[in-house]
Amino acid sequence: MTKFIVMAEEGERVLLEKAREQLGLDLTDAELIFTGVGGINIIRSLQSLDRDAEIINIGYAGSANFDIGTWVQVTEVRLNHPNVTYPEPELHLSNDLQQPPTTSNNLIRAVCYSNCDFVLQSDYSDCVFDMELAFIAALGFKKLSSFKYVSDNLSLHTYHEHTHGVE
Repeated sequence: MTKFIVMAEEGERVLLEKAREQLGLDLTDAELIFTGVGGINIIRSLQSLDRDAEIINIGYAGSANFDIGTWVQVTEVRLNHPNVTYPEPELHLSNDLQQPPTTSNNLIRAVCYSNCDFVLQSDYSDCVFDMELAFIAALGFKKLSSFKYVSDNLSLHTYHEHTHGVE
């Protein structure tokens, strides 16, 4: 089976060792792909991959109420569009493929909302916000899991303090 670790930016590489140490994830024999930030970069980077490949998305995410430094195993992903409601499919992840072997007190299971811009405020709690996962899931990969490391509490300043991410 082909396995890929998908990350948005080179600056997220530091999360690989944290995921191994803190969650016990087996990331051996996986090819690392840096896609770039956002939906268009996801589509361009991943469109030619076999949909049967195992995809492990690891990256930073914001949260309104989860502590910075908390790991979240994403169970479902949706687009974040707080001003309108329209029907869209539920995108559930196949997390049975990449279960952390050690139970971590810091691992939370939650929904991820993907956005086209950095989220600075939200009425949603008990979730995380990113800019890529919904687009990865929409491509139809059958074996997709995601682990997000909370970098901020919806603060671009705090995000920059904890990462080397987008400007």
